Amino acid sequence: MREHRMNRRRWLHWGLGVGVAGVTLASLPEVRLLAQQVQDFIEGPPVPDIRPEQVAPHVWVIYAKDGFPTPENRGVMANVMFVVTSAGVVVLDSGCSLQHGEMAIRMIRTVTDRPVVAVFNSHYHGDHWLGNHAFVNAFGNSLPIYALPHTIEQIKGAEGNLWRSLMERWTNQATMGTQVVPPNRAVQHGQTFTFGDVTLRMHHYGRAHTPSDLCVEVLPDRLTYVGDIAMENRIANIDDGSYPGTFRYYDALQQAAGDQVWWPGHGRGSRTLLKDYGTFLRGIWEPCVEAVKREIPLERAKDMVLQDPRVAARAKTMLGFESNIGKYTSLAYLEAERELF
Repeated sequence: MREHRMNRRRWLHWGLGVGVAGVTLASLPEVRLLAQQVQDFIEGPPVPDIRPEQVAPHVWVIYAKDGFPTPENRGVMANVMFVVTSAGVVVLDSGCSLQHGEMAIRMIRTVTDRPVVAVFNSHYHGDHWLGNHAFVNAFGNSLPIYALPHTIEQIKGAEGNLWRSLMERWTNQATMGTQVVPPNRAVQHGQTFTFGDVTLRMHHYGRAHTPSDLCVEVLPDRLTYVGDIAMENRIANIDDGSYPGTFRYYDALQQAAGDQVWWPGHGRGSRTLLKDYGTFLRGIWEPCVEAVKREIPLERAKDMVLQDPRVAARAKTMLGFESNIGKYTSLAYLEAERELF
């Protein structure tokens, strides 16, 4: 990475540093500004530091306050969590870009000088794994990056470059320079990994937010990172997911893990996160099921959803509600038709 940046600096010096009457162009303020803008365009500007917060004895979060990517937040929309063990640092989702990952590494180093020894990617949406690029730059191409097999397949396929391109577009190129670095180790449901004094357990119970959502339980801390199967105050993308699948996932996860603090990829964690978000999702799902049973058309089903108190209670405060509730009502209605018929 340093060599890449140095080569770029040499190119800029060669291209802009031609002398005119003993004065190099590179010394002129306007040209220096242009050079900086060219560098930013090639790679995108750094992401401002976000101080880590300790949320459990071994677990820290670099919290993303925004729910969606914008040019202003440079794509920082998802939490990066890390677990400090006696054997090194384990990262749970690496961020939305090279720059986000680089910031996360800087912040990890304010907590510990132990190296990152593993990364886990919760699913294939790019705001959770595009930061892999920064971690392999810093800790080597052999750094273990774990995910479920379907997630690896998707990132290696069309989803990888699709998400890289989408993040560039949504951020007005602020994430430029990010490369697709897929996970290189497959995990299975129920598998455990021990890193020094901390053991992590893998959970997967079928289609929820996507077909391959990995939840990672930090056993000694009674904290489970749930990725995007639940969110604190953001309406979740469920284009690739399932409403009843999500409810089944919640039930199985809670039965297997017991009482936990559930930490999402978007928002803050709590012991009631799955219950709270599940209540909201049922406020969409159950009216749609009723509408399909009664042969009520989709347009009226949306009104039923908006009038449901479980949905109405979140309408004014939930991020992305206005722009997404119609779409996710349609998805619920179509899935209800498939389930019932």
